[in-house]
Amino acid sequence: MAEYESASPAPDATALRSSGQGRRKGRAVRRTAVALLVAATLAAAAVVAVRQPWRTDDVATAPAGEKPTTVSVQRTSLSSGMNLSGRIGYGTATELGAQGQGTFTKLPAADDEITAGGMVYELDGKPVVLWTGTRPLWRELAGGMTDGADVRQLEQNLLDLGYAKGLDLKVDDKFTDATTLAIKRWQKALKLEETGKVELGRIAVLPDRTVRVQEVVAKLGGTAGGSGGTVLKVTGTELVATVQPEDDQLPQFAPGSTVEVALVGGGKVQGKVRTIARAHPGTDGPGSGPGAGGGKDKATVTIALADQAAARKTLDGAQPAVTVTVTDRRADDVLVVPVTALLALAEGGYGVQVVRDGAAPVLVPVKPGLIANARAEVSGDLREGDRVVVPS
Repeated sequence: MAEYESASPAPDATALRSSGQGRRKGRAVRRTAVALLVAATLAAAAVVAVRQPWRTDDVATAPAGEKPTTVSVQRTSLSSGMNLSGRIGYGTATELGAQGQGTFTKLPAADDEITAGGMVYELDGKPVVLWTGTRPLWRELAGGMTDGADVRQLEQNLLDLGYAKGLDLKVDDKFTDATTLAIKRWQKALKLEETGKVELGRIAVLPDRTVRVQEVVAKLGGTAGGSGGTVLKVTGTELVATVQPEDDQLPQFAPGSTVEVALVGGGKVQGKVRTIARAHPGTDGPGSGPGAGGGKDKATVTIALADQAAARKTLDGAQPAVTVTVTDRRADDVLVVPVTALLALAEGGYGVQVVRDGAAPVLVPVKPGLIANARAEVSGDLREGDRVVVPS
C-alpha cells in the first residue's frame, strides 16, 4: 500500500479574507486550519493523502487571565514524498540443486553461512564445495577439454582460493598443466583423490562469495540422483528491504538512488536501490499470497541497508515491516512551525503570534515555504526556540 504526503504550496491569502460585521480596524488576521489528510483508496490499491482547502476561523483569544497555548519554533529538516510499506529480510532465495549422485551424509543448518571454498553439503562422505561464479558447471573439467568460459571460472576460483600460488597459471579459457596442478592442490586440501580433474557435481557455483542457508530441503540419509533436485535454498548474508510499487511509481526507484527506511520500533536507516525484478504469481517472493496482485506480475524493489546492526534488531524483534520513503522535496536546516500557527493577513501574506519573555503575543510576518506533515517551513523575524500561539 502506497501513501503520498504531498508538499502543499502556501495557501491563497485572498481566499482566506473574510467580510462582515465586526471587522476590526487596522490589521485583521484569520486563523488558518491545518490541511487535513484524507485517505482515498485508488483502483490501483494505492492510498493517496489529499488536503482539504484552507478554511478560515476567527482568531481564538484566550480568556482573561489565561495564557495562550504555545509551541516552540524548531530548526530541523522537512521533507515530503511517497511512503511505501515493505518488509525487511535477506532477499529472494536461490535454489541450489545436486548434480552429483550419492547419499547425503552431511547437511548444513538453517542460518549457517557458507563462504567460497567451504563445504555446502556432503555426498557419500565427500564434500561438495562452493565456488564463486555465474556459470553452473555442466561437464567434467579435465586436461584435453575444449576451451570455454567454465575453464576461466575454474581457474579464477583456484587463484582466488590460493591454490595457484607459485604456478604460472593464466586465467583464460584454456585448461593447461598449471590448471591441473592447482586442482591437485585443492583436492589434497580437501582430502580427495588427487586426480587433477573436477567431476560434475563436486562444485556448487553461486554469484555471492558468502551465502546464508535459508532452508534445507534435502534429508540426511536421502539420495541425490544427479537430476539437479533442490538441496538448499540460500540467500545473501546482508539484510535488505523490499517493496512492491505500482508500475507508475517505479520511475522513482532508479537503481542506485537513495531512499529512507523507517524501522518498526523507531529509527531510520539510509537505503540504496539495488535491483528491480518481477516475480511471477505463485512464487515465494514478497508479492505472493492473498492480495498480492490478482495474477499480475509484481515488481519487487530490493534496497540495500546502510546500517545492518539497526536492521538486525528489527528482524530479531520479529517485526519485519518497514516504511520506505522516496523524497521528492526537502528543506534542510529551516525554521518550522505547526501549520495551525499560521495566520492569513487581510492585506496579504502570513504571520504568527510570538510570545517572548512572558509578554503579550506579538504578530510577526512570515513567509511560508515547504508544507508537509502538518508543519510549515517559515522565514522571517523568528528564532529557534521562540514560542508561537496555536489553537488550544
